[in-house]
Amino acid sequence: MEKSHSAAYAAAGVDITAGYKGVKLMSADVKRTHIPGVVSDIGGFGGLFAPDLTGMTEPVLVSGTDGVGTKLRLAELLNKHDTIGIDCVAMCVNDVICCGAKPLFFLDYIAIGKNVPEKVAAIVSGVAEGCVQAGCALIGGETAEHPGMMAADDYDLAGFTVGVVDKPKVIDSGRMAEGDVVLALPSSGFHSNGYSLVRKVFDVENADLGRYDDELGETLGEALLRPTVIYVKPVLRCIEAADVKGVSHITGGGFYENVPRCIPDGLCARIDKAAIKTPAIFRLLQKKGGIDEHDMFNTFNMGVGMAVIVSPETADAALSALKAEGIDAYVCGEIVAGEEKVALC
Repeated sequence: MEKSHSAAYAAAGVDITAGYKGVKLMSADVKRTHIPGVVSDIGGFGGLFAPDLTGMTEPVLVSGTDGVGTKLRLAELLNKHDTIGIDCVAMCVNDVICCGAKPLFFLDYIAIGKNVPEKVAAIVSGVAEGCVQAGCALIGGETAEHPGMMAADDYDLAGFTVGVVDKPKVIDSGRMAEGDVVLALPSSGFHSNGYSLVRKVFDVENADLGRYDDELGETLGEALLRPTVIYVKPVLRCIEAADVKGVSHITGGGFYENVPRCIPDGLCARIDKAAIKTPAIFRLLQKKGGIDEHDMFNTFNMGVGMAVIVSPETADAALSALKAEGIDAYVCGEIVAGEEKVALC
């Protein structure tokens, strides 16, 4: 590939040699993610992975895909690109874990106005870190230079993951019953949702993102760019330790859209609002934007990145398992009879 060069293509705004340099710069980060099962290295036409299905009676593949969304604008404004990839991985792997699937591998896609190898490598370093946190391998990806369609500094980032779960172990919400306990797994902030509203309220284009805020205990930029928590390993450990009957990833749509997705008909997750530990950044946004409480809970995670529903007999075991993985989970509600599927009281 060293001899590959097109002067005509470069004149049109695409430097294919920058892509080759980017691959070299990101190679070490990609290798960090390699786990048993990785067959191919980056650079081929497809990523190869041989899963170990030992002990599974009926393996089921589970896939998830997502992007980072307009949170990318914060990375651009702060010129900090080495954590945004964690968000990309998190938005995918946190979805597939909801049915009990362990992520196996991940692929990313970067569309960028101008391919600056060092910048692309920084983005991929975050993707690799996310894969390490999730215990999956980064086995491929694509960087596409889009001159004329995107400004030189702009980029978009998306990806997808494939996981596996033994069919008899798929989390079955049909077993859910009155009296089951709802556990809250704390978020690190807004994660990667609601940023069109966040950016508008905080006027990020004109705000001093580097100014220390006493109420936040950090700069606004730090609070807004903090990566999404990856819950894969904690939830897998929780599943081993407790009777897990439902898992909900609290993303766009907040509590009202996401909690009902794991609640069967005839039951309702009654959430105690007073129990929810909401970080200061949410309160600041609500006050500054004059946003009513319903809209806050219908847009943001409000400090709860994931809800796990367990039997009351195994709630303590679940909390201990999550604690052992660094997640300070707590009880935020219970399952009751009802048709609403979620009620915030």
